[in-house]
Amino acid sequence: MFYGEYEHTLDEKSRLTLPARFRHALAGGVVLTRGLERNIDVFPRESWDASVARIAELDSLSREAREMKRHVFAGASPAELDRQGRILVPPHLVAHAGLSKDVVVAGVHDRIEIWDRAEWAARASANEGSAADVAERLANTGR
Repeated sequence: MFYGEYEHTLDEKSRLTLPARFRHALAGGVVLTRGLERNIDVFPRESWDASVARIAELDSLSREAREMKRHVFAGASPAELDRQGRILVPPHLVAHAGLSKDVVVAGVHDRIEIWDRAEWAARASANEGSAADVAERLANTGR
């Protein structure tokens, strides 16, 4: 399980050093893909298929399903951690997430998210207090 938030930097070659506490779980490689928001999702390679199974099972006769599959699968890129625990972030994903040099690496249960630090801060500020509202709605639905 991944959790925590860490401030890191993207170097001039678009390499990102992942937090030391995540590296063991990612030793078998990762799959990076476009997040559903302006971020990059990073999955351990061993759990990639299970993590995106619901998307893979969508009916491709549906336009929305095709668009979702394109978003996730066409944007996906495998990567290996080097000896320093770095991954190379492909240019199309850097552009998708609008990454600058300063990023946040966030553990989000089954995956890691990479965010531009300014975007992360803006979202955190905008979402202040909304977690309580979401928890209340989920509690009322019995989930």
